[in-house]
Amino acid sequence: SFYEELLSHGILKPLTAPVEGMVSREGSCNYVAPQGISSVVKYYLEQSGAEVSYEQHVTHLSLRDGRWEVSRKAGPPEEFDVVILTMPVPQILQLQGDIVNIINESQKQQLESVSYSSRYALGLFYEAGTGIAVPWAAQYITDNPCIRFISIDNKKRNIESPEAGPSVVVHTTVTFGSEHLDSDPAEVQQIILSHLQRIVPSLPKPSSIKCQKWRYSQVTRAVPNCPGQMILHTQPLLICGGDGFTHSNFDGCIESAMSLAEAVKPHL
Repeated sequence: SFYEELLSHGILKPLTAPVEGMVSREGSCNYVAPQGISSVVKYYLEQSGAEVSYEQHVTHLSLRDGRWEVSRKAGPPEEFDVVILTMPVPQILQLQGDIVNIINESQKQQLESVSYSSRYALGLFYEAGTGIAVPWAAQYITDNPCIRFISIDNKKRNIESPEAGPSVVVHTTVTFGSEHLDSDPAEVQQIILSHLQRIVPSLPKPSSIKCQKWRYSQVTRAVPNCPGQMILHTQPLLICGGDGFTHSNFDGCIESAMSLAEAVKPHL
């Protein structure tokens, strides 16, 4: 039903562009978000009617008179009846305050067992009208120590237009990501570009480049035997979920979200 709804609103479309080297599981179906994956999140936030505050870096969670006091890097603390944490699991374990003593030993062990891959993403942006002469929209690379995936993103999303400039997205291998996790970003960018030049020598010079580090890219080991969420405290409710409690794809996120919603409902 989630796919049907997103398809009917044009948020998702079936992937029709040629992707070289993609391994498809039998019975699976691939989709693309023409306006980017953030459009899926924006759609659900709009449907919810929730008032969203961005750039709020949470640092402490403490109990105050039967509510949760949430402190952040900037601005005064705020109080909440229910707190749901969906950030990467290692960041849950970094939170300070009463939460440190509330997570019991068994839960702590389970949370500490979660692991993620790390990788870099590189975006190359071009002026409108720039031609990128390759026969594919995206390609998985298996024989390069640095690059795992290259996508001509407007072609992959099937939104090529003369007004918008093309863009290329490059994802590194997991091994390269972990080896260069704390390297200088400018240095990493140069290494990726030199490998890209060898793989696709015909690429024109971009007008701008953005290099992004994903410390927590995909879950390689989720919380074991987990129903998609974990209740850390019942009254007031403190619960955590996300792909670290299922698996890293859209289905995994939906599975955790449904499980979280069921657990939170009795507390509303």
